[in-house]
Amino acid sequence: MDVDTRLLRYFVAVAAEGNLTRAAHRLLVSQPALTKQIKQLEALLGVTLFVRSRAGMALTEPGRTLAQRAPAVLAAVDEAVRGTKGTASRVARVLRVGFLPSATNEATSHIVAAFTDRRPGWRVEMRQASWSDPSGGLAGGEVNVALVRLPFPGQDRLRIEVLLTEPRCVALPSAHPFANRDRIAFRELRDEPFVAARPEPGWWRDYWLATDEREGHPVRVGAVTDQPDEWLNAVANGYGIALAPASAACFYARPGVVYRAVLGVSPTQIGVAWTPSADGDPAIRDFIRCCMDNRPLH
Repeated sequence: MDVDTRLLRYFVAVAAEGNLTRAAHRLLVSQPALTKQIKQLEALLGVTLFVRSRAGMALTEPGRTLAQRAPAVLAAVDEAVRGTKGTASRVARVLRVGFLPSATNEATSHIVAAFTDRRPGWRVEMRQASWSDPSGGLAGGEVNVALVRLPFPGQDRLRIEVLLTEPRCVALPSAHPFANRDRIAFRELRDEPFVAARPEPGWWRDYWLATDEREGHPVRVGAVTDQPDEWLNAVANGYGIALAPASAACFYARPGVVYRAVLGVSPTQIGVAWTPSADGDPAIRDFIRCCMDNRPLH
């Protein structure tokens, strides 16, 4: 019998969380999709893995047996995949660097240049991830290392060096009543419609909606986007406002959108991230060193 490792990952997350909603947020999938996958695994194995109740998802006896053994299986598979891809990168002399649109900055070109100087004959292949994968492609093994925007779900399972801390600002349509002000308190924005990321990233989406700073005010979502161009168009067309890194004013300037300082929300950070299994990879260590040596000064 062949069991898809994806089903095992979903099972392990639900077993660890004991709750479908939290597990779905951790896995960056919707709750209905996760429920369907768990039922598929149970049908494939011919056993009941969970007892479902209002309190959550409790493991059955067969479920506990699988929960004890599945993590080791997945760890072995992950290590084999990463090792294979790492070897392929070294043979081809290509470093695959994932990034989120909001995690690149003026230092990125200097980092890449410094790496290629340090490793002649190597090429850096930049791969942009959507906001639905805030790990920048690391979670799925698509890249060797990533430039990420902190905080995000799952970062505790990665190695991360912080490169930059910056305040968050607010992006407004240029016709907005607050557009002529230099600073705006977040409490004045809480009842505005917001442009939001898709729900799959869980609390990463919540962070950019500042749910912790709303003092009980519910979020009003005016539009949902997954890429910078969609996001900018939604703001410019008046579907909502949005929190953004302060550097967005430089890198995502466009007619119809203004950026203003916002008071009462925590700052954000840019970091370079990699998996613990890559600690000994010389090329990745060199790239991290180049990131640290060329980090922005502001």
